[in-house]
Amino acid sequence: MKVRRIKVGVKSVKFILDDFVTAGEAVERGEKVKKETGTSFTSLEAFRKALTPKRMELLHIVRMKRPSSINELARIAKRDVKNVADDVKYLAQIGLIEKKQTKSRIAPVVTYEKLMLEIAV
Repeated sequence: MKVRRIKVGVKSVKFILDDFVTAGEAVERGEKVKKETGTSFTSLEAFRKALTPKRMELLHIVRMKRPSSINELARIAKRDVKNVADDVKYLAQIGLIEKKQTKSRIAPVVTYEKLMLEIAV
């Protein structure tokens, strides 16, 4: 598998809004704006709450074992299906897991090998 990295950042709301304004101004001038992918959190505390050890374990299991469903993921992780489903839903919302619809199941998918943490100062 090709190494693909996902950037996870910790930026203040002001920093995020400043980036947005800068990009908007560049678009108005007709300049190309580099598309950024990844997820940003407003503080290290928010980052810590989002990427708990159990969620990081789920990311690892999905990448390594490629479960065909959330039920299979829960079984491999030895966790309650509802809690795993909630964690997968959250990780999908922040862009760290994709959910692929198969015949009658939803399979969690991780398409990267590394998360890179970037902190704005």
